[in-house]
Amino acid sequence: MNINNSQFLSNLQIQEALFNSKSVNEAKNVNSIPSKGASFDDVLKRKLEESRGTSSNTEVRFSKHAMNRLDLRNISLTDGQMERLNEGARKAGEKGIKESLVLVDELAFIVNVENKTVVTAMDKQNSEENIFTNIDGAVIA
Repeated sequence: MNINNSQFLSNLQIQEALFNSKSVNEAKNVNSIPSKGASFDDVLKRKLEESRGTSSNTEVRFSKHAMNRLDLRNISLTDGQMERLNEGARKAGEKGIKESLVLVDELAFIVNVENKTVVTAMDKQNSEENIFTNIDGAVIA
């Protein structure tokens, strides 16, 4: 069966047309579709490793809100502080904490441990009244 002469598009052709803003006629040309990305098997293996906690990517990431707070408050982390933040989030996860306050030097981070995401960040001057809500544990790293 020759797909090029078919009046029907394959799923891959439709996806290519949608994501690359190609017209339907351009999408019919199968040879124009580049292969890209990881195979399904690779993605599945990586997701399984992540769900088992054996993924090599154990670093926390910062939400958009947290990045804005870091910029607004002129907070920058050294490699050592970043390492301690990651270690604090890891320890919180081992104890079953879902939302953790992680203290690193005079910096405070609220971390969603399950998603490994820093939700917000503050320094000593910006931690209003030193009250932290909506957490179920704290780690001093």
